[in-house]
Amino acid sequence: MKALRESRASQFRQMLYADLREVLAIEKRAYEFSWTESIFRDCIRVGYHCQVLETPHGFIQTYGVMSAAAGEAHILNLCVRPELRGRGLSRRMLEHLLELARTAEVQSVFLEVRPTNTAALRLYSSAGFCEIGLRPGYYPAAGGREDALVMAKEL
Repeated sequence: MKALRESRASQFRQMLYADLREVLAIEKRAYEFSWTESIFRDCIRVGYHCQVLETPHGFIQTYGVMSAAAGEAHILNLCVRPELRGRGLSRRMLEHLLELARTAEVQSVFLEVRPTNTAALRLYSSAGFCEIGLRPGYYPAAGGREDALVMAKEL
């Protein structure tokens, strides 16, 4: 119950370079093929929407990275601490990123997702994303490469 109360009291804010140590620790636990520090640094440096959801005590629960330009947005990363999955934090971050996209007057939002990531596919489908294509061999995988489903949502 305490975790649920704390998640409701959590706040979104811009990701800072100072957050990268914690963000990278989450990323490495969540993904076999994780982003590097330099990728996150570049995203912050160029002004992407790099957001964290943190508790009042500064504990990062989830983060997301989205680029937006010329009427389009691309959700590049959305990750929740593995031990906090199943609590609606992914949905909260996704809704927050979509609101940022609306504020930026974006018309279309795109993302890629592994076909094997059934939880993410359910989340994105329930949020109104539709499959529009396939990127063969897009993701690194233990057995070589894995395709990516390309999904889109009109705002």
